[in-house]
Amino acid sequence: MWRNEAHIHVIDLNPHMKDSEIWQYAKENNLTIITKDADFSDRVLLNNPPPKVIHIKLGNMKMKVFHDVVSHIWNDVLLMSEEYKLVRVYSDRIEGVG
Repeated sequence: MWRNEAHIHVIDLNPHMKDSEIWQYAKENNLTIITKDADFSDRVLLNNPPPKVIHIKLGNMKMKVFHDVVSHIWNDVLLMSEEYKLVRVYSDRIEGVG
C-alpha cells in the first residue's frame, strides 16, 4: 500500500491479513493498494475510491530487473493514479481505468 511516497507493506501490519482486511485498511487510511493480484483490480472496478489500486502486470522477472523497470516509470504511474482509480502497469504501457 502506498501513501505520499511512503509505503506500508502488509507483512508489517499483519502477514495473515485477508484481501478484505487489506481493502478495508486501505479504505480507512486513504491508501493505494499496489499489487500483482487481479482480485484487487476487479474489486476497485466495482467500488469508488478510496482505495485506489496500482496493478503490476509485469510477469515474472528477477528483482533487479523489476526494480529497474518500475523505477523508470514510477512517476508516470503515480501521476496516472491521481486521475484514475485503477492503474495497470504492463511491460510496454501504463493504462488508467475509471
